[in-house]
Amino acid sequence: MAAQKHIFAFEDGDGKNKMLHGGKGANLCEMTQIGLNVPPGFTIYTDFFRIKAC
Repeated sequence: MAAQKHIFAFEDGDGKNKMLHGGKGANLCEMTQIGLNVPPGFTIYTDFFRIKAC
């Protein structure tokens, strides 16, 4: 079984998927992808947070 990726750099994230990246994360991904000057960073899928927080 392949491991599922839970952490994405802003360049690799899907700016349209707020359910997985959260609102701020998705917006930062989208701003990076359209070429705005955003500091390097990453998002962690919200589902992964829910699983590990329990």
